[in-house]
Amino acid sequence: MWGIWIRTVISQIWIVLVGHPDYEVTGGSIVFKGQNLLDMEPEERSLAGLFMSFQSPVEIPGVSNMDFLNMAFNARKRKLGQPELDPIQFYSHLVSKLEVVNMKTDFLNRNVNEGFSGGERKRNEILQLAVLGAELAILDEIDSGLDVDALQDVAKAVNGLLTPKNSVLMITHYQRLLDYIKPTLIHIMENGRIIKTGDKSLAKLLEKEGYKAISG
Repeated sequence: MWGIWIRTVISQIWIVLVGHPDYEVTGGSIVFKGQNLLDMEPEERSLAGLFMSFQSPVEIPGVSNMDFLNMAFNARKRKLGQPELDPIQFYSHLVSKLEVVNMKTDFLNRNVNEGFSGGERKRNEILQLAVLGAELAILDEIDSGLDVDALQDVAKAVNGLLTPKNSVLMITHYQRLLDYIKPTLIHIMENGRIIKTGDKSLAKLLEKEGYKAISG
């Protein structure tokens, strides 16, 4: 099952899930696939199948997309006890993933997000998700700053990655994303709590009448 999450102020929740060092959890537990995420380092959470894309992905100067993706892919393979791929094998595997996000192969030689447009950064995030095959992906405002063409490419890629074995939570402020990605559920959160759950008609109501339509 996957859902679209429309947020008030909930990004901090997802940042805690992936283990951002600026946030301290003082109690409770976060269980994912039978494991408490709070006992795991951020890289361990990623290897366990958790993925998060950020609204403004950071640049990594000096590290090519090819090297970055190959290292991340093989780290996940080691965690799963599966054979790693050498650079030539990985390149063959990666070409099909590039097609999913409508990117050319010369993109692989560029440094991670360095000098990228907004659309390229978002495509790169989805490419990382496609390569890693995470079971739970949290996409924070994946539609932010995208023109119509880039939005359609990103939405098509996300739709192509959905399977019965994974879940995608998408955080967005806008109805337009739902023109391309059809949610199973929409949850409205306020102050860290779900205050309303429904189908895609809930998003249309929110777009038309604002939060007063659901909080009143």
